[in-house]
Amino acid sequence: MKIKSVSGVSCYVKDLDKTAQFYETLGFEVKKREVNHITVYSNWFWIDFLAIDKEDKPEFQKQAHLDNKGAGLYLYLSVDNVDNFYKELLSKGLKPVSEPRDWPWGNREFVIRDPDGYKLVIFKRK
Repeated sequence: MKIKSVSGVSCYVKDLDKTAQFYETLGFEVKKREVNHITVYSNWFWIDFLAIDKEDKPEFQKQAHLDNKGAGLYLYLSVDNVDNFYKELLSKGLKPVSEPRDWPWGNREFVIRDPDGYKLVIFKRK
């Protein structure tokens, strides 16, 4: 048994428009927009964002309304230059939760949270 690839993830969010704007600012492309969900892409990787208040499937409603969605999960986004990307985000009014720094595991990285608190690590392997 072998996994072929990781293609994408799904996340519940409160405000699809705010989420779309945030991810477009990061450089993702919105390729699908519906009343209850959007899909953004970076190359082949996709993220589906589903509106919490529009979830109508009983088996998913409990997950949609959890308070700590995404706790302990970090999504790593690779960039060519961490410091330049950080400065560009600041110039666009976004506020990362940490500053760029070098880590013992060989990455230069910083963390930014999206409007729903999901954690994104912007990194470059040194």
